[in-house]
Amino acid sequence: MRYRYSVAKDGKIEKKAVIYTSNEHGINFADVDGEAVSIVRKLKSAGYDSYIVGGAVRDLILGKKPKDFDIVSAASPTRIKKIFRNSRIIGRRFRLVHVYFGQRVFEVSTFRSLKDGHTSNTFGTIDEDVQRRDFTLNALYYDPEQQIVVDYVGGMNDIKKRQIKPIIALSEIFTDDPVRMIRASKYAAKTGFSLPLNLKMKISNQSNLLVTISPSRLTEEIFKIIHSDKAADIVDLLDKMGLYAFLQPQAAHLMKKNAVFRKNYLQSMANLKGAENRRGQALGSLFNDYLESEAGLSADSLKSGPIENYKEIYKLARNFVLPMNPPRYELEHSVKKFLSSRGLTIKRPVVKAPAAEDKPKRKRRRKKKKITPSQ
Repeated sequence: MRYRYSVAKDGKIEKKAVIYTSNEHGINFADVDGEAVSIVRKLKSAGYDSYIVGGAVRDLILGKKPKDFDIVSAASPTRIKKIFRNSRIIGRRFRLVHVYFGQRVFEVSTFRSLKDGHTSNTFGTIDEDVQRRDFTLNALYYDPEQQIVVDYVGGMNDIKKRQIKPIIALSEIFTDDPVRMIRASKYAAKTGFSLPLNLKMKISNQSNLLVTISPSRLTEEIFKIIHSDKAADIVDLLDKMGLYAFLQPQAAHLMKKNAVFRKNYLQSMANLKGAENRRGQALGSLFNDYLESEAGLSADSLKSGPIENYKEIYKLARNFVLPMNPPRYELEHSVKKFLSSRGLTIKRPVVKAPAAEDKPKRKRRRKKKKITPSQ
């Protein structure tokens, strides 16, 4: 075990971070994505301190193989864009870079500062960046070249203790960003770690702050949940914590009122395990049970063949998932998948050919007389 030091304001040397070697953190390098490693190497070779960070490091320490790898660097977005031709800058307030390898996307961010608080959108140093992250288990920095984990906040010990511990003070963490309540519950469900009592109480007291979150951000969080292999566990815990009512209010209401609906709804989420991103399947898990049991569209009540009221069924599904605002084409595909699984097709309107007398008359063009110049 090694340590990282820095000079304090009073001029004294102070210990800033613990550095864990490969023998101590136990990460299996074979589980680290090769393309993520190549991104870090390329940034470092260009002279920029860079790491794999966040949930990927947490999962690697827990012996899991992550699906997504996020990278953080001292390089600015414009510099990252110049280093990687296969990339583009996204975001308005705080710019990130998406680096593409075929169909895969790696998010590369720049260290953020604390200049404007814990939700700062200005660039900074790694010492500042770690302090604006939400929970200790997600604030570990992994250097795949040296195969070391840099820990500023005691995240390794908290993982060993199997606890979710906030970095930001409880008086600020959720007022700064209420979505952190959803993330705390999500991390607990995914890892099986416990939420401390004071954290649970703070979530219970401040859950109503989620009403201020935009539909676009809620949509983003819901998509992350339903594409997780722990979707059922996450929804179950969010519901017990009283948070699911802010993401899917109608579903939360039915789960509270109807034990059978709750069981079926969570089973639909559990069936997503291993489905990856199969188009229509994940999104359909949010409303299929509602259409089946509550909207009177069970397989027994529907006859195979063309269906004429597709627009009404689509509207039912659309209203049920509010305030989520999924892309129209995704929702349409999910509704059609629900209908096709019951042997139903959408009836297309018959377009009659116009009668002969209704056909527009074509104007006859008069040929211009060709004038030959006189000899």
